[in-house]
Amino acid sequence: MRKSYLKNIFRVLFIAASIGSLYFVPWILVKAWIMPLPDTVQEQVDAIIDYDIDGVVVYVDQVGKAPQFYAAGYKDRANKIPADPHALFKIASINKLYVAVAITKLVHQNKLALDQNLAHYFPELTDRIEYADQITVRNMVMHRSGIPNFTDHPGFWEQPHEKDFDVLEYALDLPANFAPDTDYEYSNTNYLLLTRLIEKAVGYSHHQFIREQILQPLGLKNTFFSLSDIDLDRLMSGYYVGVEEDIKANDYGSMIATPQDLGIFLRALNDGTLLTPAEQETYSQIYEYEHGGLIPGYQSLAEYHKDIDTVVIQVMNTTDFEGYNWNLSQIFINRIVKIVRNDTKEAG
Repeated sequence: MRKSYLKNIFRVLFIAASIGSLYFVPWILVKAWIMPLPDTVQEQVDAIIDYDIDGVVVYVDQVGKAPQFYAAGYKDRANKIPADPHALFKIASINKLYVAVAITKLVHQNKLALDQNLAHYFPELTDRIEYADQITVRNMVMHRSGIPNFTDHPGFWEQPHEKDFDVLEYALDLPANFAPDTDYEYSNTNYLLLTRLIEKAVGYSHHQFIREQILQPLGLKNTFFSLSDIDLDRLMSGYYVGVEEDIKANDYGSMIATPQDLGIFLRALNDGTLLTPAEQETYSQIYEYEHGGLIPGYQSLAEYHKDIDTVVIQVMNTTDFEGYNWNLSQIFINRIVKIVRNDTKEAG
C-alpha cells in the first residue's frame, strides 16, 4: 500500500515537472521545425519572414541546372527596399574556409609547415601565448590550439575599437584553455594569427594572396575584404534584435560577398577544381568543407550536399546572440535542402 502510494506521488511529481519544463521550450523553434514542408523553395523562403527575420536570400546551385536565386523580406527595412539576391552580404566566419585554403597552398609552395610551432614564426609571442612553442600551424587551423578567443572579451561586439588597437591583445597573457592538441575549441584568435602568418610568408597582404590564389582563378568579382572596398548601397542592411537602426556600417572586419560568389567558391572547394589533388588531400586533413558565419546583423550558412551535388547558401540580415535566430537559420536551411532533395527524387 505504501509503495503504491509513493509510486503515485512520484508519478504526479514527474508529470508536474514535465509540464513545468514546457514553459522553457523554445516554441518558435518547434513551430519552424514541425510546420508542413512547402512544395517549393520560394514558399519556404517566404515563410522565414514570418519569424521576425527582416530579409533572407537563398542561392541554390545544383549540378546540371542553372543556379537559382530566392529572396524575401527587405534589403533595407527603413526604405522598404526588397531583398535582392545579388546584394552584398557580410559572410563573417565563412572566411575561415578561404584562410584554410590559403594556408594549404602555402604549405605546398613550401612557404609554411603545418607542424612548425607558433613561436618559430612569431618569437615575440613566446611569452605572451601559453604553449606558443608547442602550438602548431595545424593546431590553429583545426581549432586545437587552446588559445583564448579574442571575441569573447567582455563587450567586444558592443564597444567600438580604435582603428589602431590590435584586438589580438584580448587573447594575450591569458592562460591557455587547454594544452595543444588535447581538445577542440573554436577560436577566432587562431584565424587572426593565421592571416598574419600568411602575410609573413608572402610578404604582403593576405587579402591580396587570397585574391591571387582563389578569387581571380575562380573569376569572383563580387568578393571583397572591407567596407572601404564597396559601395555601401550594394550591401544588405544588418539588424540586431532590439536595435531599430541599420548597423551595416559597423565594421567588424568581415569579408563581403554576394551569395553567388560564395556559392561558386564553395563548389570549387568541394569538387576539386580549386585545389590540386595533393592540396586537396592536405586540406581534407585539416579543415572542413562548409561553414557558417555570425556577426551582429548578419548570419549565413554555406553548405554542400554530396548526395544531390548541390550547394546551398542562405543569408539572413537579422541576428541575436541568444541562439534563437541561429537555430532558426539551421532549421530553415535543412528544410530547403529537403525540398531540393525531394525535387531531385521526383525528377529521377
